Amino acid sequence: MQIIRDLTSLRAAISGLRADGSSIALVPTMGALHEGHMSLVAEGGSRADHVVVSIFVNPKQFGPNEDLDAYPRQEARDVAMLEEAKVAILWAPTVDVMYPAGFASNISVGGVSDELDGAARPGHFDGVATVVTKLFNQVRPDVALFGEKDYQQLAVIRRMVADLNQPLDIIGVPTRRADDGLALSSRNVYLSAEQRAAAVALPKALNDAARRIAGGETVAGVLKDAIASLAAAGFGPIDYFELRDAETLETLPMLDRPGRLLAAARMGSTRLIDNIAVDPL
Repeated sequence: MQIIRDLTSLRAAISGLRADGSSIALVPTMGALHEGHMSLVAEGGSRADHVVVSIFVNPKQFGPNEDLDAYPRQEARDVAMLEEAKVAILWAPTVDVMYPAGFASNISVGGVSDELDGAARPGHFDGVATVVTKLFNQVRPDVALFGEKDYQQLAVIRRMVADLNQPLDIIGVPTRRADDGLALSSRNVYLSAEQRAAAVALPKALNDAARRIAGGETVAGVLKDAIASLAAAGFGPIDYFELRDAETLETLPMLDRPGRLLAAARMGSTRLIDNIAVDPL
């Protein structure tokens, strides 16, 4: 596996991979890799001849009071995992490479980014769209893979790629979960043992709400109960627990088309997000 940190070397390496007509899959990450990330790598390997993984902790998607400095960084462990998975290139640029002096551009995607995490974390999705656009331009992949755990992010990227006619396919990969149902996340390492045990209330609330809504119960009542159950389990504040259209993320007051239950809440100082599909019977 080539570990590359400058753009000139990356472009030469990508050209080398493509010399025989081979295809490339990109898996963008912020490092601190876990089984969820590796499922993206495996899916990428099934869809392209070579897999490129990026590791870049993007400062533009962190707010002023968020965990940029504390975000887990473990490159040596990440490298070992990627080498075992036979990744072709690890693209690991520095902040100065991604955002050189004078950098002044911004990508903004309206609509799907306006509410939920867009409201809770102002500017977050501008930072995501900007860095992902740069990664697409740098790597020029045929396909890029993103986890469904960050469902709104996936919707934003799909909208951006469609609007800008970017020449690649975006693949959403199902959320990987621990045995007790908690979605795998790099931020789970922040949880104490007690918090980790309590955090399973989040996927339980989502599954219970999905079952009840699909069974015909009133959406507003189910969501109110779900929020109460999270609060009782120790979550707070709870940013949102909502039913949205699976494609547009518009609010669904009733389940009359494919939907997605999405939730974000804090357990102690750790903000957890999760989501689950819910479809009409």
